[in-house]
This record gives sequence, structure tokens and C-alpha cells, in this order.
Amino acid sequence: MLFNIKQETLPREELEALQLRRLRDLCDRVYANVPFYRKRFDEAGVTPADIKSLADLKLLPFTEKQDLRNYYPFGLFAVPRDHIVRLHASSGTTGKAVVVGYTARDLENWAELMARSMSAAGVNRSDVVHVAYGYGLFTGGLGAHYGAERIGATVVPASGGATRRQAHLMRDFGATVLCATPSYSLHLWEAAQEAGVDFRELALRIGIFGAEPWSEAMRRDIEEKMHIDALNIYGLSEIMGPGVAMECVEAKCGMHLWEDHILPEIIDPVTGEQLPPGQVGELVLTTLTKEGIPMLRYRTRDLTSLNYTPCCCGRTHVRISRLQGRSDDMLIIRGVNVFPQQIEGLLMESDGLTPNYQIIVGSVNNLDTLEVRVEVSDSLFADEIRKLQMLENRLQKNIKEFLGVTAKVRLMEPRSIQRSEGKAQRIVDQRGKD
Repeated sequence: MLFNIKQETLPREELEALQLRRLRDLCDRVYANVPFYRKRFDEAGVTPADIKSLADLKLLPFTEKQDLRNYYPFGLFAVPRDHIVRLHASSGTTGKAVVVGYTARDLENWAELMARSMSAAGVNRSDVVHVAYGYGLFTGGLGAHYGAERIGATVVPASGGATRRQAHLMRDFGATVLCATPSYSLHLWEAAQEAGVDFRELALRIGIFGAEPWSEAMRRDIEEKMHIDALNIYGLSEIMGPGVAMECVEAKCGMHLWEDHILPEIIDPVTGEQLPPGQVGELVLTTLTKEGIPMLRYRTRDLTSLNYTPCCCGRTHVRISRLQGRSDDMLIIRGVNVFPQQIEGLLMESDGLTPNYQIIVGSVNNLDTLEVRVEVSDSLFADEIRKLQMLENRLQKNIKEFLGVTAKVRLMEPRSIQRSEGKAQRIVDQRGKD
């Protein structure tokens, strides 16, 4: 189902012409109104007039998350503060919060792109959308909320927490769509089981999951347990919030990124050089229409690739592949690069393991150590100790063979790893804390 047929099916030639017009306008706006960008342009020896084609994008400076922190709170805004009608912010746990501002038009565009995204998942005005993303300064809850309302669906703003109660509300209100992080959706399923609510008997048919990386194996697990179509959504506050890109239910093969509003490129995360379509690298995004706090070549640190081949759903916008991790989440264990999703993929190949796991990184005698803790299912936990030990040994061998790093695997009791109402904490780095 397409929400905006004309814009979602623009021929590539028309789409690129629109992108160029909007990119040139963006450069004019930020050079005139944002001292940070004017300084960066001047340092690079570039003026807005130098941008004559989309290929000239590579001439422009990058923007990074630290830039937003350095100019906290409003230093990168491109409009006067009294034109800002909404503020969102990150938690700031690793430094100053990242603050983003929206004009009224920004909010209209956000609702439009979320409506497109949810429609791609199959949501329509007859649906009841249960939003279990957090509300508040986090963009997740309100983004899904306004997208669903733009479609005309019924919204249940459940937010996070009170998980058992949410299971009852989904049953009582007839929820047909669940919006949550993938890890919280499984936590919700567990709580529902304990509360006597069977997801397979609910009206639920669609899950829109994002805000954290997840694997195809986790998708299969969720779909089997809940009897739904589980779809991947992508977004980040610095660009807009959720709805930057979305899988279509027809293909479930990459997320359509709304190119009339956001211009993507893939770069080598080390050199910064642009990479060709199909090659995996760091996703860089430029907001073509954002007024409040435009982002020019924003380095997301997310690793993915671009796919321009036609999609069976009819949308012409490029697809980004499932995220393979983050360049800044990469663990270097004794010189070996390891991403959490690589470990998750190996774990999920074994029957009897749940998607609840943690990676513990430590140090002994100045040498890095890696421990993987993963919960087993109730049925496997009741099995013989010898069989559990054999499974641990097999997993350790698989990690060594496929990733080239030695890891200790510990099978944990069911529900022993702490659940999160937001993004799951997959990595616990204890190096240098002794």
C-alpha cells in the first residue's frame, strides 16, 4: 500500500533533479544561517555556488554527532528559536545531550514520512496501532504516533513499562499493529505468556520494529511466536526520528529510504571516500527539506549498503540493507574486529537459545577477553547438564571458526538477563574498570 503514490514512485531522473534543487537550496540556507557550516565551507574552500550536480556532494564537509554536542543546545539551528515548535533530545549518557528542533513544516514532513513508512508495512485506517516506544524527549513514540494518526488509524500510546498490563491492553483493545524495539517485543511476548495472554490469539498482524539492530534470525523468531509480519524501520533523531527508511511488506528485502527528503551515500568509514552501490560502508545522510536543524552529510556510523534495483512494491526510492552494525560499536578483541550482530547470528542458528544475550568484554593480564552470555529456553534448561556443556563448546567453536576470536560462552537460565524497555544493552565493556 502506497501512502503518497506520486512521490513514492517518482522516476529516478525526476527524483535526482528534485534532489539537486533541494541540495542547492540547503547549501544556500546553511551557509547563510548557520555559522558552523559557513566556517566548514570556507575551510573546505567550497561555496554553495560550487554545487552544480549531485556528484558535487563529495565536496561538502561532514557533520558528526560531536558537532551537535559542541554547539549544545541550539548552535546548529538554521532558524530563529521562536520558529521552533518542538524540541527532542538524546539522553546524553556519553556527554552533552544531542538536541534537535523542528519547525511546524518539519513536523508535517515527519508525519508524512512516517505515514509512508507505516503504509509500506501494510497499516491502514482500520488498524489499531499499539505504540510501545518511549514517549518524551526520545523521538520513537511520537514519531509512530503521528504517522499512524496521519493514516487515520487508532493509536494506543502505551509507551514503555507496565509490560504485563500492555499485553492485556493489546488483547482488550484489539491491537493489530505493534510498534516497539525488537527486544522489547520479545519481552512483551514473555510477559504475555506469564499473564495468560496468547499472542497467536490476538488480532495482531504487523510488527514495526526498530531503534536497535536485529537479525533475520530474530525476525523469524518473532514472526513464529507472534504469528505476524515483522518489519524493519530505521531512523535517528539527528535526521528526523523514525521513518527515515522502512521495509515494505511485499519484499521484506531492505528499507526504502525517502530520497525526496533525505539524500543518502555510503562512505569508507576510515577514509571518508564514497563507495559504489552495493558495497557495505557507513551510511551518510543529508536532510534536503529540514528547516529547524538541517544536517549536511551526517555520519550515522551505521554500516549498510544501497540497493537501487527495482522493488516489486513499485516504490522507486533506494533501499538500504539491514544494518550490519555500527562502526563505533565495533569491538576490537586482540586485533580482531567483532560486531554484536555477527555473534547474534551464530547464536540464533542453534535451537533452544533465546535472542536475549550479552557480550562481556574484559581484560586479564592486559589481554582482552570475550564472554558471551545467552539465555536458553525453558525446555533446554531442563535438559541434561552434559548436553548444555556440549552446546556451550559447540558455540565457542563456531565463534572461533567464523569470527577468528576466542570467546567463553555461558548458557544462562531463562529470564536471567535483565530486560530493557528501550534499546537492549548488548555490550558490557569492563576493560579498564578494575
